[in-house]
Amino acid sequence: MIVHKVLLSFDFGTHSIGIAIGQKLTGTAHALTTIKAQKGIPNWNQIESVIKEWLPNYIVVGLPLNMDGSEQQLTCKVYEFANSLFKRFKIPVALQDERLSTVEAKSLLFERGGYRALKKSQVDSQAAVIILQNWLDTH
Repeated sequence: MIVHKVLLSFDFGTHSIGIAIGQKLTGTAHALTTIKAQKGIPNWNQIESVIKEWLPNYIVVGLPLNMDGSEQQLTCKVYEFANSLFKRFKIPVALQDERLSTVEAKSLLFERGGYRALKKSQVDSQAAVIILQNWLDTH
C-alpha cells in the first residue's frame, strides 16, 4: 500500500490550471490555487513555488477523456504536462480519469454559493480536488 504524506493534483487547462492538495493519511483533498497558462504553456515558476512550499511526495494529474473513454485533443497536452512535471521535479506522477470533474465542481460550488461561486479559478481548483479525491478513494 502506498502511503504518501502530501499529494498535489492538477486540473490542466490551456488557459488555467487548478491545483489541490491532499494527504493519504486522512484521505482528504482541498482546493489550493489556480495558476494561469498561456496557450497551454504553464507558468513553471508558479508551479515550482507551489511544489517548494508544499513538498509533495506524489502528484496526480487529471486525464481528460471522452465519455466513451477515448482520448481527446487535450489528452496529448496532459501527457506532456505530466511528463514535464516528473522531469522537472523528480516526483512520481499518476494520471487520474477526470471525466465530469468540472461538471461536478460547478455543481458543488453552485450549491455552496450560487452563481457568484462559479468563478473560473474556483471551478478549476475544485475540479483538482475532485480529481485528487477520486484518486485517494481508489488507492
